[in-house]
Amino acid sequence: MQDVSKQLAPQGRLRAAINFGNSVLAQPDPTTGEPRGVQAALAREIAARLGVPVAFATYPAAGQVFAALARDEWDVAFMAIDPVRAAELDFTPPYVLIEASCVVREDSPLRTIDDVDQPGVRIAGARGSAYDLHLSRTLKHATLVHLPSGPEARAAFLRDGLEAVAGVRQELVAFAASHPGLRVMEGRFVGIEQAVAVPKGRTAALAFLTGLVDEMKRSGLVARELAASGQSASLVAP
Repeated sequence: MQDVSKQLAPQGRLRAAINFGNSVLAQPDPTTGEPRGVQAALAREIAARLGVPVAFATYPAAGQVFAALARDEWDVAFMAIDPVRAAELDFTPPYVLIEASCVVREDSPLRTIDDVDQPGVRIAGARGSAYDLHLSRTLKHATLVHLPSGPEARAAFLRDGLEAVAGVRQELVAFAASHPGLRVMEGRFVGIEQAVAVPKGRTAALAFLTGLVDEMKRSGLVARELAASGQSASLVAP
């Protein structure tokens, strides 16, 4: 356990990166601003097992969490598994599965995800998010418009008359419900596996976290935290 503590809490505290850009997994408390949701619950559990305090580092988007790695701002993060990130991070198995889709206007000729990749179609997305990275690799004809965060991508979609905006399905459903004349497209373009991440090479920490994630899924903690934050539609990873 000593090696685990050295790798996860080298400063005597667990610096945990929280991505507020994905409201399915993390939300600021409306009164205190403190992180809550499944990411925060897992971070607190990790810190408790290590016997150290947790220090949250919060970010508005996943891309900013990843960029903060180079500045040594955190020891553990909660991010989607992606091959670009895997060059610098090691991941546990996933604890939650999330779908990514697109919102279009009600009268759009685009009906399914397969229709989106066409010349002249502009898709707004949060720079560095898992779905943004996936679309950057896979789009052949449509243009991806990168914005700093999900809310800014959705604002640009409305403001600039873009043809579509990508995002996590739950957030897109809420967005479409609050803006008449929009609809969430049928289907998904990627399933996002959310996992715990540590900087590359911290093998003792990764083994410890892998066991903890499995335990937290089996114990029901992941499912309870999703339900407590109104995200029971999200799937706990098998």
